[in-house]
Amino acid sequence: MGDMLRAEARRLANTVIWSWAGFRAAWATEKTLRQWTLANVLSASLALTLDLSPAERALILALGLLVLAAELINTAIEEVVDHISPGLDPRAKKAKDCGSACVALTALAAGVAWAVVLVGQT
Repeated sequence: MGDMLRAEARRLANTVIWSWAGFRAAWATEKTLRQWTLANVLSASLALTLDLSPAERALILALGLLVLAAELINTAIEEVVDHISPGLDPRAKKAKDCGSACVALTALAAGVAWAVVLVGQT
């Protein structure tokens, strides 16, 4: 039992290390990730300042994190596509455009949540 717990703890530690490395790599090269992070910090600050219900606050914070996750997925898609298909290819364009649309839709969802929460405050 002890060996299994140590192995799982090691696996969790590796996951954290690899995830942090991925975030740092994207941070270093992706201006949009830095922009969305700033927007997320501002959004979270506002969510924690306003008199929101716990559910409203959780929704705003979770959707902000999902925007960052979508941006990281988009970055991964772009990196793989650029590696596999350095030239112009309609399938490469489609993959990259779909990744971008993923970010746009999550950002739209976060904006809709803010709009609904703020309208409910009036």
